[in-house]
Amino acid sequence: MRITFIGGGNMASALIAGLLQQGHDASQLAVVDHNPESCARLARDYQIHTFDALCADAVITDVIVLAVKPQQLKEVALQLSPLLATQLVVSIAAGVRAATLSAWLMGYTRIVRSMPNTPAMIGAGVSALYALPEVEAAQRQAAAEVLNAAGSVVWVEDESQMDAVTAVSGSGPAYVFYFMEAMQRAGIELGLSSEVARQLALETFLGAAKLAMASTEDLATLRARVTSKGGTTERALLSMQGNAVAEAIGKALHAAAERSRELGDALV
Repeated sequence: MRITFIGGGNMASALIAGLLQQGHDASQLAVVDHNPESCARLARDYQIHTFDALCADAVITDVIVLAVKPQQLKEVALQLSPLLATQLVVSIAAGVRAATLSAWLMGYTRIVRSMPNTPAMIGAGVSALYALPEVEAAQRQAAAEVLNAAGSVVWVEDESQMDAVTAVSGSGPAYVFYFMEAMQRAGIELGLSSEVARQLALETFLGAAKLAMASTEDLATLRARVTSKGGTTERALLSMQGNAVAEAIGKALHAAAERSRELGDALV
């Protein structure tokens, strides 16, 4: 499968590295980037083809991954439109709806919209994908293969759900960092060194996530298993409940989803 990335930023680099690690042929990968330093770096690090401008030769390919900033996507799409034939176009630009991108591509509809998150930079991301109805099954599989290079993939069949995806997983790493910051700070207040408190917070999150992934039980059951009657965990959770922590988290995610909808409305 031939894949061309338009934009050579961090996410494109992560996907390219992941594809190569999975055995993809470097000769089947290409990048279009106006920055000559970026092109030189990608060619040196990955031995792939690079182009310093969008041209017909660059898009003789099966999949085109739009890895540019949302504010740049309209200009790129207008340049790309006359070069399209049957290629699959995968967008990883946050907030830009598939119908909007289709309009910028002069009605082209072989489009998959994706929402990866920042752990994709180390191959531990999760990406949600939405395909317009005209995308064929083989092309859906191709899109999943590209994004699987940076972690796992889920599909949504209603694009409006991408706002919820943005709120949960797109912005989610920041919530986790926020919670870990609070745990580290509390550990320091309780007498631990900053380094020890940080390690305990980070590895507790990592271990809990791995345990949940390995278990068939739901999260509420896993939480209950750690919560002994009258114990320390129960006391902490009762404090959180008294401070409406769960409700605050829910409100935060609803706010993020609403902002995602607003940004999508603005990018038309």
